[in-house]
Amino acid sequence: MDEHAQQSAESTLVLAAHPNWRESRVNRRMLEAARAAPGTRVRDLYGLYPDFDIDVPAEQQAASQAQLIVLLHPIQWYSMPPLQKLWFDDVLTYGWAYGHLGTALQGKDMWLVATTGGPESSYHPQSYNRYFFDAFMPPYEQTAALCGMRFLPPLVLHGARRATDEAIAHHVEVFSERLRTYPNWPEIEDLPACPACDVPATDRPTP
Repeated sequence: MDEHAQQSAESTLVLAAHPNWRESRVNRRMLEAARAAPGTRVRDLYGLYPDFDIDVPAEQQAASQAQLIVLLHPIQWYSMPPLQKLWFDDVLTYGWAYGHLGTALQGKDMWLVATTGGPESSYHPQSYNRYFFDAFMPPYEQTAALCGMRFLPPLVLHGARRATDEAIAHHVEVFSERLRTYPNWPEIEDLPACPACDVPATDRPTP
């Protein structure tokens, strides 16, 4: 299979963003599972762009060819690692990903696959993170909505630093199974259609 045909057959794009894979207990295994999944293309952002100089045309091409875009990363300071954020800033441009004529990602799905250092119980009004984990999801959800994408229910492993080997293995297997069976997930049938967020030209970013 030539490169063009191979890319056409890859319906899932995994954007893997971890600043230090050597120290990863969970995300490194998730990365390996993604690389082994059929129909899946993996882009290791920190491996590709150690200088943070993102090849925007290459990333836009990869994203436009996928039906499912997976964000695979640890939660850092209640958000994504800095290179993943820079990917959003540089790649999701007005007129391409959103706004007038920005339809490249419309109808696609976005899926967050993340880990947290603190246990699930720490994401509670009575604990040190002060909010339920869902409270930190709106930036992801609205990014997907602005681009006309569905935001699928996240897959999150809390307390990754202290997770047992059995819990990690189960989490990786769930991830692998979801990659293999997409889009045939029962919960997808109950999700609403992709939203429409029209950004007027008067509100477009200026150079």
